[in-house]
Amino acid sequence: MEEFAATWHRPDVFAVYVDRLNAEPLEETPRIEGWVPCTTLWYVEGDTFLGRLAIRHRLNPFLHELGGHIGYAVRPTARRRGYATAMLTGALPVARGLGIASVLVTCDTTNTASRKVIEAAGGALEDERGGKLRFWIGTGAGSGV
Repeated sequence: MEEFAATWHRPDVFAVYVDRLNAEPLEETPRIEGWVPCTTLWYVEGDTFLGRLAIRHRLNPFLHELGGHIGYAVRPTARRRGYATAMLTGALPVARGLGIASVLVTCDTTNTASRKVIEAAGGALEDERGGKLRFWIGTGAGSGV
């Protein structure tokens, strides 16, 4: 996002950004060392961007400890309206389609709002590690993580 933020108002630059996002789920896509394939979903209302959610297709050691399968963000002007809960709940069937039986979702120990979102989506607290609360949410998939 930092690379494109100053110029993505230009359609040609935004198209390059979207192309990169669309390539991220593919195993063969070159990526930064330590990064895993990832599906990015946008949450919009009409033509208004409200938030985004990323589903990491598998966990590496860092993601297993602190990052999890799913990360999400809601734009500041759209917070406290239930969008994060809708995004996370809506992403579970997508994760199931990727063969992920349970997703790990984390939040800072001090982030009460995010904890409530995760719990509303069915998150079961496993533990706290490195200042993060770690929750597992079943997706209904029959195969392993």
